[in-house]
Amino acid sequence: MSTPRSRRRTAGRVLAATVAAAGLTMAIPAQADPLWPGGPNVPGMPALIPTVAPCGTSARACLRLATNEAWLMEEGRVVYGPSPISHGMPGYETPPGVFRVAFKRLYHWSTMHHAPMHFAVFFNGDIATHIGPVEHKSHGCIRMTPEGAEATYNHLSPGDVVEVVP
Repeated sequence: MSTPRSRRRTAGRVLAATVAAAGLTMAIPAQADPLWPGGPNVPGMPALIPTVAPCGTSARACLRLATNEAWLMEEGRVVYGPSPISHGMPGYETPPGVFRVAFKRLYHWSTMHHAPMHFAVFFNGDIATHIGPVEHKSHGCIRMTPEGAEATYNHLSPGDVVEVVP
């Protein structure tokens, strides 16, 4: 014979077992596409940022000035990005075009602007990608977050194509 007290105790045990089982189910991570290549996976969430870059298939780096975004590419496929950037201010505009990496320096010092340019990748004369505040425009260089500049430095080699689109 069951009493109200024993029914409550049984119901409590069933509820506890259900919650524990649900907790175990939730503890198993679901696989999801990354929010961006090289970015974090969010279990159960689809990719939120499209991984299409506006550059040709020969580009190893794609920089879009209008939206302040950069991508790293392999055979026309995005492998990293978009990453936030900033570019040249009025009077010091970053020119669009297709360029080749001339050289790169891990720790470069700008004698022109008396400033550090860490993870510098030079692709158009004295214009380079490097770490810098993406909230402010530059004197023509492409400023990048530390993560973006390091990824760009590690991805590119002299001779690689850098495409800058308006």
